[in-house]
Amino acid sequence: MSRLVVVSNRVADPRKTAAGGLAVALAEVLNNTGGLWFGWSGKIVETADGVTPPESPVHKQHAGPVTLATVDLSREDHDAYYLGYANGVLWPVMHYRLDLADFDAGYISGYRRVNQMFARKLAPLLQPDDIIWIHDYHLIPLAAELRAMGCGQRIGFFLHIPLPPPLIMAAIPAHDWLMRALFAYDLVGFQSHADLLHFDRYVQAEAHAEQLGNGRYRAFSRTLVAGAFPIGIDVEEFIALGKNPESVEMHDRMRHDYAKRKLLIGVDRLDYSKGLPHRMRAFRQLLQQYPENRNLTTLIQIASPSRETVLAYGGILRELESLCGSINGDFGDLDWMPVRYMHRTVARKRLPGLYRAGHVALVTPLRDGMNLVAKEFIAAQDPADPGVLVLSRFAGAAEQLKEAILVNPYDTEATAQAIQLALQMPLKERRRRHAALLATIRREDVHWWCQNFLAALSETEAAASGAPWLRL
Repeated sequence: MSRLVVVSNRVADPRKTAAGGLAVALAEVLNNTGGLWFGWSGKIVETADGVTPPESPVHKQHAGPVTLATVDLSREDHDAYYLGYANGVLWPVMHYRLDLADFDAGYISGYRRVNQMFARKLAPLLQPDDIIWIHDYHLIPLAAELRAMGCGQRIGFFLHIPLPPPLIMAAIPAHDWLMRALFAYDLVGFQSHADLLHFDRYVQAEAHAEQLGNGRYRAFSRTLVAGAFPIGIDVEEFIALGKNPESVEMHDRMRHDYAKRKLLIGVDRLDYSKGLPHRMRAFRQLLQQYPENRNLTTLIQIASPSRETVLAYGGILRELESLCGSINGDFGDLDWMPVRYMHRTVARKRLPGLYRAGHVALVTPLRDGMNLVAKEFIAAQDPADPGVLVLSRFAGAAEQLKEAILVNPYDTEATAQAIQLALQMPLKERRRRHAALLATIRREDVHWWCQNFLAALSETEAAASGAPWLRL
């Protein structure tokens, strides 16, 4: 069996699967193959002005049969690669926010420099028959840099965030460089069929790629395969997590403290892509249009801190706090606060209890690659008396979770009407929807995602061909 090499911006210990994320999906295959996980250590090396720090050595540690290999970043590289290009250019553009992208700061050189450094550090660790799986927008050019160093292994790439339509992608300076870099991969995976369609249109319009059928494209003397691989959660692990004392205590406390009220639950990172101000306006509309909900419905909104050094995030924080204060001031009473807003992270071991106490989950991003909160909410519910999922049609999860109540988060009145429908939904209908949703997330869980992607990557061996790769 070929060894799996995982490359991502941050590295996780696959033994700690309770942490969720990639570690859950990759633990089994990494352990079985004695795999390698490579990425940034999370450490930033500070240096005096004008002094170039020495390049970081590779730090290795063993997590059972798995090797974790990491490198540190200098402050200059971190700010250009991570804060600058990855999160100041690619993140806003991929989420359709051209107005927030900082195109003129010259971050691309730092982004390329770090990817080149990653390739130099990773290449000596590779074995000839390795299968390499690179993750997310931070590392788009990494395969091209590895190819330029002579690496001929099968390399797959998975984009965890959305891919926008061609004209939005084309707004990125040097977008053609990024597109050419994608053709260094043997397999490129996306969260949804909508993202795959955008890729199809993009490479045909901008690279004049030849479509060969069965997801195969030819350009730049290379053939790649593209497909949709929607990521899931470990359903059984999350259900088991809900039986832990911390989760049970959270559920019992929520049901006791809000015994006379129905709970709306929102759990998000504080990010402009999550549509939190739009959600608050829809909740205000609900209280205005359906006054029977006053004093009987409470919205608990968790907004975990996220990239607060970036100017755009400070703006959304102030807007959200203002909206929550306005709603509480206009509608609240001495014994009722309509919105309970918390700008902090809730421990994952407590989340199943919070979800289970909710009558309705509001998962209403303006754009999201997938959104696993929607799937966690479904897994946490009591099948005998389940809550209702209100889900944005612009989340990748909407393609799978068709029995949710799908909404356009930009339409405040329609979203308020959907929340009212969820609050009033009869038990029989709630059970029917939940059973169908639970069956979907069980069938298409995180292990299904991992197995499907790696199986597709293994099948690309014959398709991967072309001249030796030249450095971009």
